[in-house]
Amino acid sequence: MTWTDFYLVCFLVGFILSAVSFLFGGAHMHLPHHGGGMHIHLGHGHGDGGHGTNVSFFNFGTGSAFLAWFGGTGFLVTRYSSVWVWLGLGIAILSGLSGAAVVFWFVAKVLMASERDLDPADYDPIGALGRLSSPIRAGGIGEMIYSQQGSRRSIAARGEDGVEIPKGTEVVITRYEKGIAYVRRWDEMAGQQE
Repeated sequence: MTWTDFYLVCFLVGFILSAVSFLFGGAHMHLPHHGGGMHIHLGHGHGDGGHGTNVSFFNFGTGSAFLAWFGGTGFLVTRYSSVWVWLGLGIAILSGLSGAAVVFWFVAKVLMASERDLDPADYDPIGALGRLSSPIRAGGIGEMIYSQQGSRRSIAARGEDGVEIPKGTEVVITRYEKGIAYVRRWDEMAGQQE
């Protein structure tokens, strides 16, 4: 095997792996085990709210980009120039590192820029202001609609003090237990604060 063949194989493997990474980047494939079939599930991003990323420089995407750029540059240098073998190897390595750096920069600064870890406090319904979409009977349960994290949500609601609350009343969730939000009228709570 010559250097040209070696570089060509590196380029082809890197290019194929890059294409697979691009096409199936959001899916994780698992090989079958214990009689089960192959299954695929969607991936998940990791980030820390703009304080950098949790993406390692050494990952599948940067590895395949390194191989493709290393192999392509090495092939071109050895095939179409009369450069010394070790100088060609150095040029190919620098090119591979540059290609991997470009892919890493794109993933870290563009794709992962808006990613952040989920904070359970952002999804806590206590304190949410909403409106009853169905009335709460005395001692009974109704339904409340409220907005949280940019989406509209509905939840089963019961009056905090067990009184009847008519449909359309603005209420605040004071506690949440076993899938039921305990609510109080907003006007009562606003009156207490004055």
